[in-house]
Amino acid sequence: MSERGNRKTQVGVVVSDKMQKTVVVKVSHLVKHTEYNKYIKTSVKYKAHDETNTCKIGDRVQIIETRPLSKDKHWKVKQVLERTS
Repeated sequence: MSERGNRKTQVGVVVSDKMQKTVVVKVSHLVKHTEYNKYIKTSVKYKAHDETNTCKIGDRVQIIETRPLSKDKHWKVKQVLERTS
């Protein structure tokens, strides 16, 4: 049984803000290749709930896991870490 206090957080960059109250956040991380021992940059895109519609493309945001808000939206914007000019 999971507790409410142990929700996952990720840091990523907003790549789309075309939807109402929703942003698409790209989270990148390095993964080591098992055979060649080189690091490969991989990324995952998450749809996150942005209640106030303040996030713009290029902003660095922290997202937190939440209950399913729609078919593929299970994250919420916790805070904006860096704004683009």
